[in-house]
Amino acid sequence: MPENCFRHDVLILGSGAAGLSLALRLRDDLSVAVVSKRELIEGSTLYAQGGISAVLDAKDSVESHVQDTLKAGAGLCDRDVVRFVVERGPDNIRWLLDQGVQFTRAEEYTSAGGYHLTREGGHTHRRVVHAADATGRAVETTLEAQVRARPNVTLYEQHIAVDLITSRHLPQAKDHRCLGAYILDRGSGRVETFLARFVVLATGGANKVYLYTSNPDVSTGDGIAMAWRAGCRVANMEFMQFHPTCLYHPQARSYLITEALRGEGARLLLADGERFMPRFDARAELAPRDIVARAIDHEMKRLGTDCVYLDISHRPADFITEHFPTIHSRCLELGIDITREPIPVVPAAHYTCGGVMVDRQARTDLAGLYASGETAYTGLHGANRMASNSLLECLVYSESAAQDIERLAGEYDHPPEAPSWDESRVTEPDEEVVVTHNWEELRRFMWDYVGIVRTNKRLRRAKRRADLLAQEVIEYYSNFRVSNDLIELRNLLEVADLIIQSALRRRESRGLHYTVDHPLKDANQRLPTVLIPDSYQPRRQD
Repeated sequence: MPENCFRHDVLILGSGAAGLSLALRLRDDLSVAVVSKRELIEGSTLYAQGGISAVLDAKDSVESHVQDTLKAGAGLCDRDVVRFVVERGPDNIRWLLDQGVQFTRAEEYTSAGGYHLTREGGHTHRRVVHAADATGRAVETTLEAQVRARPNVTLYEQHIAVDLITSRHLPQAKDHRCLGAYILDRGSGRVETFLARFVVLATGGANKVYLYTSNPDVSTGDGIAMAWRAGCRVANMEFMQFHPTCLYHPQARSYLITEALRGEGARLLLADGERFMPRFDARAELAPRDIVARAIDHEMKRLGTDCVYLDISHRPADFITEHFPTIHSRCLELGIDITREPIPVVPAAHYTCGGVMVDRQARTDLAGLYASGETAYTGLHGANRMASNSLLECLVYSESAAQDIERLAGEYDHPPEAPSWDESRVTEPDEEVVVTHNWEELRRFMWDYVGIVRTNKRLRRAKRRADLLAQEVIEYYSNFRVSNDLIELRNLLEVADLIIQSALRRRESRGLHYTVDHPLKDANQRLPTVLIPDSYQPRRQD
């Protein structure tokens, strides 16, 4: 085997809940590689505060959860997919408990197994199981410990995928499928070849394409961009969810204030103390996130203010510190006592509802390639993701992918040898400032032109700028050795273009996509926005 070439049965790109749960569900005789851009636990899962929605209370029902999800999705959810995911909620919560996740308990919730259930926007029942206000950390650290103990799993931290390897790279390959990935070792600076019978994209969303985001730095749309370049369709990229409440503070620009505060009675206020959400929706602070985010954006623009305020100080101090210890502690570090005063908040890009199109088994258009979690478009979220459905989706589709991989493991051969990454005609970058400036310009114009409220003029302006930056990056990519920042910028530009194209095609306002030029919902536009790459080939049936 050539130097810098690694072979595994399953290559998982990404180490959040989607990637790690998949690795743990695969049987022990399969050789598994998990690739992480930073440390294994660094990703969006770690910072998820709210919880995981599942029907655990006897007073709740699958049908109620289904209907709430369909309503939040504004008519674009796949009804069958919604039921498929919701029905598997309780079993997946039990699986997490078996792994050792410690969810918050409360004696009064006897019919829910003794686990405390909270309620978030869009839910008509308390059905969000959580670990205080740090559910993602509890899930991620537990799964990390389990994965590190698995002898069949090899971990590659500080590695970032450059591109997928497909049969187009190997003329001798028998059929059109994914065969692995070229991956940059961030420590050595070398691009290594990873070959695998199955490849899974679990790289998270693309919210770093925006100037303000609740997401960590790793959320740069890598899996979506790589799948698109490899010939996979993407869908609903116009539906980028903005979380209504990100802490507004110069030392904490990406710190999320969980929706669970509003679920427990927190109120949104203007600087003079006026509560404004009842003017926008009968559900007030418990309206879906798109409505709350637009209301905040409207008030900030109307008044010319930098933020609004989220106030839970009317609840008992002991209740606040018990239910939201992480937020209470972090805000205290910044001089804000949430038991006595409101929290300054602003909306921020939070979740990518669209992504790489997959079926019930998490299979993409390219044989051998799967996608799970925020990278994937399953049909669950429609035009707007309901709170706490995302971690559930990760678990359900990673379970489906694991089952399908095990089913096909005896049929898929190991890939033939692949050509090594060719650096013979490139040199060391001479102007890193080009990457830095383009990164800043991209995130700024996406925030200004393709943000919470859009117009056709702004979208066309954004498209022109994205095309210009893409040409510059293509030229830069072709002449210089790849770096982490260049790879991420290239992927973000790809994803930005997909978002803009999708937004221009949807000539209505629905869910997370709101345009001044078409402010009403169009009853005839009830299908997802599907983009098809030039290299697309219909997948053969396995």
